[in-house]
Amino acid sequence: MSSGRNGHARREAGASAIEFVVFSLALVPLFLIMPLLGKYLDLAQTTEIASRYLAFEGTVRNTSSSWKTDAELATEVRRRFFSNSDAPVKTNDAAGDFPGHRNPLWSDHRGAPLLAKFADDVAVASAVESKDAPAAAVFSGNFDLPQENLYTGRVTVRPRNIAGLNPFNSLGLAISRSTTILADAWSAGSPAVVKSRIEGSASFAVPPYPVKLLEAFGNTVGQVPPLILDPAMDVNNVNPEIVPPDRLK
Repeated sequence: MSSGRNGHARREAGASAIEFVVFSLALVPLFLIMPLLGKYLDLAQTTEIASRYLAFEGTVRNTSSSWKTDAELATEVRRRFFSNSDAPVKTNDAAGDFPGHRNPLWSDHRGAPLLAKFADDVAVASAVESKDAPAAAVFSGNFDLPQENLYTGRVTVRPRNIAGLNPFNSLGLAISRSTTILADAWSAGSPAVVKSRIEGSASFAVPPYPVKLLEAFGNTVGQVPPLILDPAMDVNNVNPEIVPPDRLK
């Protein structure tokens, strides 16, 4: 009986060892992949933030003579967003492909960086578009307003494949995020700007407000005695700050 119990115990121990090996083969890759997925998610979030930075650059540099080139923007993005997290904000500061300029979090299970070369793995593209709505096209021309207002910043990050870790050894992952901002909302800077847009000038006319054409009529027929017209016409008096009488009650 004793030898039978010992044999049964040995068989159970052998079965437990086999189960442990099988579970280890399944769990070890899982333990390696879970942190890697978190690093990819962090890269994706950083890519999105970098695209917002590009788009907001369009709101402060929204004239054709002051757009930054994609090369300038790429240098800034690589150093300020994909380099080490405590990188200082300095003009013309470029990220280098060495440990001191890398984010230590973005590495594989062997410690190799996910972004091998900043110049190859972090790409930047910007685009300036015009409004294509018919009403926008009409009014932008009538009021001499800029049409190239939609600024889009796109950042694409390509982490390298990880050798020996299926399926990441041939994944070819590309993380791309874009943000579009209306750089010029056609907001008037002052009442004087509103007045000038409505009245027009020698360089452009405003068909919806034919002030110049009606001015001659107002200076003649509009000045007849109050028995016919009361009050007399005052065509060329544009005052955007006048409050309607019903709003003053």
